[in-house]
This record gives sequence, structure tokens and C-alpha cells, in this order.
Amino acid sequence: MEVRVLRGAEIRALMPMAACIDLMATTMVAVSAGRARIPLRQVMAASAGGMFGIMPGYLAEPEGFGIKLLSLFPGNPAAGLSSHLGLVLLFEPEHGRPVAILDAAELTAVRTAAVSGLATRLLAREDAGDLAILGAGEQARSHLEAMLAVRRIRRVRVWSRTPAHAHAFAEERGARHGLAIEAVGAAREAVAGADLVCTVTAAKTPILHGEWIAAGAHLNVAGASRADAAEIDTAAVVRARYFVDFRPSTVNEAGDYLRALADGAITPEHILAEIGEVAAGARPGRADAADITLFRSLGVAAEDLAAAHYLLQQARARGVGQTVEL
Repeated sequence: MEVRVLRGAEIRALMPMAACIDLMATTMVAVSAGRARIPLRQVMAASAGGMFGIMPGYLAEPEGFGIKLLSLFPGNPAAGLSSHLGLVLLFEPEHGRPVAILDAAELTAVRTAAVSGLATRLLAREDAGDLAILGAGEQARSHLEAMLAVRRIRRVRVWSRTPAHAHAFAEERGARHGLAIEAVGAAREAVAGADLVCTVTAAKTPILHGEWIAAGAHLNVAGASRADAAEIDTAAVVRARYFVDFRPSTVNEAGDYLRALADGAITPEHILAEIGEVAAGARPGRADAADITLFRSLGVAAEDLAAAHYLLQQARARGVGQTVEL
């Protein structure tokens, strides 16, 4: 059996953000239409305060199945490593042969931001372009790229709990994208008047409060993907039209939603739709220019499988990657 191995740099070259956003549109429509089997992820404690996650799944189009094995070590960036490290294993559907092994860190970074890009394309105001990013790590970098792919960005502010990280992000990403990015000292300062907000932190308690959010803003809440953690407070949840990637994940894993529900501030009907339903035209998105819309991203295996299949096809066509005979 021939298995193709793709490294992070090869994944970046083979899957541009704009292409991944279009791919995620098709994928999330399939998820919401029931053309995927996605068990809830399993997470266990590992060494040195890290976590180990297992995300299996099956996708009907393009057909295939596989699993993502991912470690989460929040202290890794200090050692020059991604906080998310692991592998995506892809199997073909006819005989169940393994066909690809892919770097999970880079794949996750791109596909997570691409789904936020899709949500922004569907839910944000057309004239939205004042962007606030809370967090300055890997997902901040990829979310900036995704926002640039779907909206004309006129201003960018970034905040991090580690000010040096925010300043480094502003300098490096500003030079890369030809932008004047402002590193600010407070989260409230970052989001003041912003009409696009991306939260991409590992915060356990809220860093964004609902009273700070401007009318008409769109939020991509993509960090703190655990039931016992939340980047945003209950007021932010209550104020927003609330959209999700996959309902079963939200009701089991989204700490901000679960806290608001436990407080009696919302009911289960506060989840208006999955983003795949909006993409398919089955459910409405933004109803008014003054709406605050919120996309709660937790990530599902179908996203990894679709990205892995796309990357494998591109790699075969271009002769990229290392092949191994098993």
C-alpha cells in the first residue's frame, strides 16, 4: 500500500485560504445535510498539563474516512512549537486502505480559519472591515488571512494577554500583508467599534464582554473549545444571533453556550442554525444591519477529512510529498 506523507509547508503551498473557504462551504453543507458521521471528540489529560484528542469521522462527499490525533500543549509556543500537534490519517472508502498521513497542526490552522471565513462571508455585513483579533498565535495568523479573503479590511487591531506577542504579530503580519496593524493594550480597546471580531485564545474565563460589542458586528468565536472554558461572557451570547458548526458539538463542548444555558439566560432555541444550513439557503443568517451575529466554531472531523482529500488530490497531481510503501 502506498501512503503519501504531507508536511506543514507542503500543506500551506497546496491549499490556499480562498480555496479552503470554498471547500469548507461544500463540507459544512454536507455535514448539516447528514452526509457525514461525526462522533464527539474524545479528550484525555496527558503529561505536563497537556491534552490528547481523538477525532474520527466519515464523509460521504468526497467519500472517505479517517481520524485526527492531536495533542494540545498550551505552553508549546514558548518552545517555538505549535500548541496543537498531531496527525490526520485518511483512508479510502473502497477497501479501507490508508492513503495519506498529514501534519495536523497546519491542516487545523487553515481549515479552522477557513470555516470562520465562510461564516464571515455569510453573516457579516458586506461593508464590514474594522477587524479585532483577540489572541496573537497560530489561529490569529490564519484568521487574519481568512478575513482578508472574504472582506475588504480597512483596519486591524490585535490584543494578547502577552503584549509582546501582540506587538510581534502586528509587525510581522503587517509586513506580510501590507497592513498597518495596531497592537493594543486591552481587549476592550481592540473591539471598540469593530464590526469583525475573532477570538482565538485558550482563555478559560471570558476575555470579551457583551457590552463592548458594537451593533452590527460579526464574531467568530474559535478558541476555548472545552465545556469548562469560555472566551466570551453570557451577555455576549445573549446579544448575538448564535450560529454553530455542528449542534451536537455545541451542546456538549461549547463552554459559553453551556454557561448561558445553565444561567437560564438562553434556551436551546438560541442556536439558530448550523453554518451549513445557512450556506445551503435552508436557514436565514443576518436579519438586520444592526444584528450582532456570532459563529461558534468547535471544529469537526469532516473538515479535516475534506481538507485531507483535497490535499491528497493536489499532491498526487503535482508530485508533492513523500510516498511510503506499507
